[in-house]
Amino acid sequence: MAMSFEWPWQYRFPPFFTLQPNVDTRQKQLAAWCSLVLSFCRLHKQSSMTVMEAQESPLFNNVKLQRKLPVESIQIVLEELRKKGNLEWLDKSKSSFLIMWRRPEEWGKLIYQWVSRSGQNNSVFTLYELTNGEDTEDEEFHGLDEATLLRVLQALQQEHKAEIITVSDGRGVKFF
Repeated sequence: MAMSFEWPWQYRFPPFFTLQPNVDTRQKQLAAWCSLVLSFCRLHKQSSMTVMEAQESPLFNNVKLQRKLPVESIQIVLEELRKKGNLEWLDKSKSSFLIMWRRPEEWGKLIYQWVSRSGQNNSVFTLYELTNGEDTEDEEFHGLDEATLLRVLQALQQEHKAEIITVSDGRGVKFF
């Protein structure tokens, strides 16, 4: 069931690809870019990329308009997402990042609801089972990448709802 992405009206508007100098206009523009990035990554289940990959992707590069958001502007959009808790830089040079269209706490709530709903409290799962197992195929967190999953489980661990453990074939998690 492949879903097509619906681009917002701004994406077809050439000035959208140039950050505007007016403070109010710029804030609205950044909000629109943040929303676009999160929606696009969510639909494509994309959780990490480099700034260069981002610049070449359809996300920041409208081939039809022949407009591309400059790298400096992409950095500003990504930094805005970081401030909102939806992005984490993976290196000091800020060239690659983890994008979280849901914050770890939100994913944690979804996963914990599934654990409770399916009567899996006090159960142990490998990380693979949790995100790739048959039992979770219909869940939104199915297919979640391991880097994001670990951040989610750390958030649940802080809430005393789970514990990350070492199991024979790697890492696992026990839910309480």
